[in-house]
Amino acid sequence: MKPTHETRKLAEIVFDEALYPRREHDPAIVQRYASSIESIEAAGKYISLTHDNRILDGKHRFLGYRVASQDDQERSVPVFVYPEMPEHDAFALAVELNSQHGYQLLERDKKQSAVKLYGFGFSYKTISGMVSVSERELTAWLSDTVKQEKERKDEMILDMHFSCHTQAEIAKATGLAQPTIKEKIDTLSERYQGSNSIKLTFSDEEFETPIYNVWTQNAKSNAVGHFGNTEQRWVENLLYAYTEPFDIVVDPFAGGGATIDVCKKRGRRYFVSDRLPIIAREDEIRKWDIGDGLPELPQWKDVKLVYLDPPYWKQAENQYSSDPEDLANMPLEKFNEALSGLIKAFAKKLKAGSFIALIIQPTQWNAPDRQFTDHVGDMLRAVKLPVDMRISCPYSTQQCTAQMVDWAKENRRCLVLSREIIVWRI
Repeated sequence: MKPTHETRKLAEIVFDEALYPRREHDPAIVQRYASSIESIEAAGKYISLTHDNRILDGKHRFLGYRVASQDDQERSVPVFVYPEMPEHDAFALAVELNSQHGYQLLERDKKQSAVKLYGFGFSYKTISGMVSVSERELTAWLSDTVKQEKERKDEMILDMHFSCHTQAEIAKATGLAQPTIKEKIDTLSERYQGSNSIKLTFSDEEFETPIYNVWTQNAKSNAVGHFGNTEQRWVENLLYAYTEPFDIVVDPFAGGGATIDVCKKRGRRYFVSDRLPIIAREDEIRKWDIGDGLPELPQWKDVKLVYLDPPYWKQAENQYSSDPEDLANMPLEKFNEALSGLIKAFAKKLKAGSFIALIIQPTQWNAPDRQFTDHVGDMLRAVKLPVDMRISCPYSTQQCTAQMVDWAKENRRCLVLSREIIVWRI
């Protein structure tokens, strides 16, 4: 069955989760593809589609196109289009293509695909060729189909629990009764805590305990790049100092999703949102404009830390949008009012013993007349909450260009490298 080489607009291409055999995608691969679209096209590595434009193979490339074109849905891209076929044959083709090309299927994806293909009536020999495993290994997989399905649902339950979905939402997604979900969450959480006790308590060798209130970082630790993306190490240090396992962390400026990655690693639940979630993580980051009010979170009593890494006023002007209601595009007085109002609103929702952490840098280079603008001082004057700690997170001098250095010398001014985290206690 040969495909035809055609073009489609991004808006015409559809991702159908039921058809696609890969459960997750890698945001870092999406960004790598976005930066090398021309070479991918030159190599003939096109997105493969069904006759009705559903993705068979190439989700990473599809997302890469969206990133590279700034989500311009009218952009036309080269694709392979397969002729119409029964749904089970389309799924089988998707499995085969994803097993043979590009970013390989994970073993768990192959297992779940094998179970589904077996349910469609494909033979062991055909399935082993599709997912590129031996018939002996395939026999072992399929001999325990019920156990695999239970494990898949258990994993889904724990993942959804960590990302702060309600028990009703989890029950609907898994097809299980809500009382069963509650029992499973308790059992799975206990099992998870036992198997991950070292990372949950930060006693692994990878973690460097923060002893002082100066946190330096020479290189970014994030796999996903994003303008204004927060540094993972700072989030990790805050989780160490202010949270316990299964506490909820709220981040309404989710950026590239660093908070998600650290919370998963350290066994903290998370509710993350953003005004414009990045394409590569739009299935993980809730879309919510914090300017419209606080997110609708039913488990406020379990929130221990709110982490705020907002746009730093003029430093981020027009980087996220040209909307005048964007924090980065506001006049200074309105920016201060909006940001301090947000902190106060969170404070009213949180229980005693919780914390709000704000990371922000003074504005200088992008400010009118290069005037030093002390956002930390402005927030401390506006927010009347007990300050638990102030932490310095300085940038390296490498962020300063030659033009900036020349200006500093000519005007006898110091360039701003300081950045600070203020932690308020409720």
